[in-house]
Amino acid sequence: MPRTIATVTFLVRAYDEAIAWFTDALGFTLVADTPLPDGKRWVVVAPPGSGARLLLAEAATPEQAARIGDQTGGRVFLFLKTDDFDRDHAAMRERGVRFREVPRHEAYGTVAVFDDLYGNMWDLIEPAG
Repeated sequence: MPRTIATVTFLVRAYDEAIAWFTDALGFTLVADTPLPDGKRWVVVAPPGSGARLLLAEAATPEQAARIGDQTGGRVFLFLKTDDFDRDHAAMRERGVRFREVPRHEAYGTVAVFDDLYGNMWDLIEPAG
């Protein structure tokens, strides 16, 4: 049986602000929002049509809270692949997503780095060819 990475944990400050940002700014779908004991929730978002998902995990300890916005030590954290860079770049900018650079064309595709609501860096990328 093939294996895939299906879900990645994404630390957030608050569930509702993260849900709003991912669904409004990035156009993700809210896949699940299930109450759990102790005020926790099982919150999953995903780009439409994608098999990959993010589990939005509200920080529960000071150590976890310290990682919000810096989940990779300053490197690009996640890569949002698109089949139409110009369409998605324009839509994201209209929704208030902050890009750190102008789009650039690399051998591997068209790419631009943007920040999520906490400052983690992402690539919006349309692969070449």
